[in-house]
Amino acid sequence: MRKWALPIILILAMLLPFGVHAQSSLVLSSLQIGIWPEYDKPSVLVIYQMTLSGTTTYPATVSLRIPISAGEPNAVAVRQPDGSLINIDKTRQVAGEWAIISFTTNAPEVQFEYYDQGLTKDGNTRHYTYIWPGDYAVTQLSIQVQEPSGATDMRILPSLGAGAVGSDNLTYYTQDIGAIPNGQNFQITINYQKSNDVLSAENIPVEPSAPIPQGTASDLNLSTWLPWILGILGAGLIIGGIWWFWHTGRQRPAAHAPRRRSRADSYQPEPSSSSDEVAVYCSQCGKRALPGDQFCRSCGTPIRSK
Repeated sequence: MRKWALPIILILAMLLPFGVHAQSSLVLSSLQIGIWPEYDKPSVLVIYQMTLSGTTTYPATVSLRIPISAGEPNAVAVRQPDGSLINIDKTRQVAGEWAIISFTTNAPEVQFEYYDQGLTKDGNTRHYTYIWPGDYAVTQLSIQVQEPSGATDMRILPSLGAGAVGSDNLTYYTQDIGAIPNGQNFQITINYQKSNDVLSAENIPVEPSAPIPQGTASDLNLSTWLPWILGILGAGLIIGGIWWFWHTGRQRPAAHAPRRRSRADSYQPEPSSSSDEVAVYCSQCGKRALPGDQFCRSCGTPIRSK
């Protein structure tokens, strides 16, 4: 056994530096660290927007250390070609005072977020210290600190210069740090005064993601009232149809009863067909008169006898 033990130890000793080198060979071409105290939780939202170097081989495994008190990351997402972010799986492993979050990516742009519970409060005084543990070499590191809504006497060490108000009416302090080698940490300390616990997100006005086209309001009103308009028109057509049917039914002419013939009309003796009598006809209407008639039974014209 002793003869085999020494070669195995030598092999492990050779592989161990190789494994460490493989892990540290990953380089971040850019890393922007956003530090937002008391944004939407009474802690500190830390945001990493990182881009892997162009020499990265995919799929690439990334491991980042965060404070144990942060728990699970809030988000680990990879940016797609269309600009959208897709969440990916990750694992969490505790090592000493850190939690190691590992994930595998097939794209260079990654967004990583977690909530750091390290913000301390002493009356109106707030204090927070952030540490980048130096997991990877960074070609271009930049820091962005968001000033909480209602904060005063904001002090950042090292200084990030004068702040600028963003589109959300919050003040941001931004500074390019430059290159950071692998294994070198970076620390930043934030102190400020705040007399309440109102979160910054509560004071941000809600705005549309794109300008509302003209006519949208009228379109919304039309879509709201259209069912009512159609309902009223339908009810009017039904009522109008009922009224028309009832009205035309009342004006329909009654069936004519057969006219009763008078006795004079019913009794018309047939003229005698005797050959010795001469037929006499009305000179006005041409109706044949009976013997002895002085006037036409049809039109009353005096009968002219031949």
